[in-house]
Amino acid sequence: MKILLISDIHGNYPALKAVSQQVQELACEQILNCGDTTVYAPFPNETIDWLRRHKAFTIRGNTDDKVVRLLKGKTFKKPANPEKRIMYTNTAAMLSPQNIEFLLGLKKKKILHLEQTVVGLFHGSPADHDEFLFAETKEIRFLELAKETTCQVVITGHSHSPYYKVVGGVHFINPGSVGRMFDGRPEASYAILELTPGAVAVTHHRCPYDVEEVARALREHQLPAIYAEMFRTATKRN
Repeated sequence: MKILLISDIHGNYPALKAVSQQVQELACEQILNCGDTTVYAPFPNETIDWLRRHKAFTIRGNTDDKVVRLLKGKTFKKPANPEKRIMYTNTAAMLSPQNIEFLLGLKKKKILHLEQTVVGLFHGSPADHDEFLFAETKEIRFLELAKETTCQVVITGHSHSPYYKVVGGVHFINPGSVGRMFDGRPEASYAILELTPGAVAVTHHRCPYDVEEVARALREHQLPAIYAEMFRTATKRN
């Protein structure tokens, strides 16, 4: 079974579309998405429409959590940065009724049984929705998590840091960010997971996309220009 692993799209449909086109010939049988589907690029409907159309298994990320709060008529204290808050409120205002329903229905984790393998989807980690796990995270932390989980494969997002580690008999995978990498390379990041009975294989990939399409859309929606530079330079903005 070939499975497309994606995470942290952040409303960047041009990047997601480019990934979709690149992997078409691989004939992936499943798509697993580890959250942060929305916020920062102004294509939340196109992004969620794609996930719905392809029947992707999707969980909520921390940016999605705040959009959900807004959709429920609540507010939040963080981020306090007014430019960031604009991006959240704009996303919530743009969503179609069908995609509001989709977002409200998402859970923070999902456990799947694929090819006789227990696969867990988490945004941060199996222990904490907001935990950051990086390629550089010490092995002892992965070993602690391995002892706490019943999953054979753990897929996470949140850190935008691609990695594949086998620790304590557990396969830990982060596909990186489709829409918002922070390593100075704006190409989308994703991974392909191949499962056969008793075997796991993972490959990471990068995919170029039209960054200026995102910049134009931000400008057309009169959203803060700082985020156009964030996508162009693939660097984090506070």
